Amino acid sequence: AQLVASEGGLVQPGGSLKLSCATSGFTFSIHAMSWARQAPGKGLEWVSGIYIDGTTYYADSVKGRFTISRDDIKNTVYLQMNSLTPEDTAIYYCAIDFVSTPEDVAGWGIAFGSWGQGTQVTVSS
Repeated sequence: AQLVASEGGLVQPGGSLKLSCATSGFTFSIHAMSWARQAPGKGLEWVSGIYIDGTTYYADSVKGRFTISRDDIKNTVYLQMNSLTPEDTAIYYCAIDFVSTPEDVAGWGIAFGSWGQGTQVTVSS
């Protein structure tokens, strides 16, 4: 499997950025997908997941600001990030998520499959 994230970038506080993750080498439509991030000096944090039926799930830290979506024709998962704050500064990763209980947000971000290469998002004025 290959997952290739789009380039991140430098964004001012309050700004927006949309990440994409183009995939190949596996049947995208039958896999749940997630975005996770790692801030400087911190551990990996699951951010958002989308199930095969399009149902979406979010960490409390991004709920209401981030939107995950998927295009099963383009085999791509997206993360629209709005109202960004410096606390959102991190390397963002897309990954296949082997979630077993998708209806429970606690079940996401536990068992990842293949990962993308990570993309840096910096929120700073």
